[in-house]
Amino acid sequence: MQQAPERFKLIASVYLVLTKDGKTLLSRRFRTGYEDGKYGLVAGHIDGKETLRQALAREVREEAGVTLDVGDLALGHTMHRWCGDHERLDFFFTTDTYAGTIVNKEPKKCDDIAWFPVDELPENTIEYVRLAIENCAGGVPYSEYGWETFRG
Repeated sequence: MQQAPERFKLIASVYLVLTKDGKTLLSRRFRTGYEDGKYGLVAGHIDGKETLRQALAREVREEAGVTLDVGDLALGHTMHRWCGDHERLDFFFTTDTYAGTIVNKEPKKCDDIAWFPVDELPENTIEYVRLAIENCAGGVPYSEYGWETFRG
């Protein structure tokens, strides 16, 4: 019996676009090997056997120490992103409610976590993250990023 070819696999990531009083929560990457020294969102990968919203709630608890109710998370933007040698699907969720106090729970991977005005994000914000924040604020449901460099 001939074995079916392995199907294409895609990496899925989840992000929290948390905005309060006109400011968005960002964390600065540190010693991760990817975009270190730049600001991004509290985020992570899907571990499997969890929904996107469950994965985000887990990541936010692990990284920022606060609890999210998955029922309060709304999908604000989806991005299909080419990363030079692979592609990803990024899901950006919004909420305005959480329980607890935001703290940096991963100081070995993040050296700052702070609020920044939505219209004045730091210059060293990761480019696709900046675009996703703008798209969430503008009600843009979907975008593609990085495909202009695709050489398939």
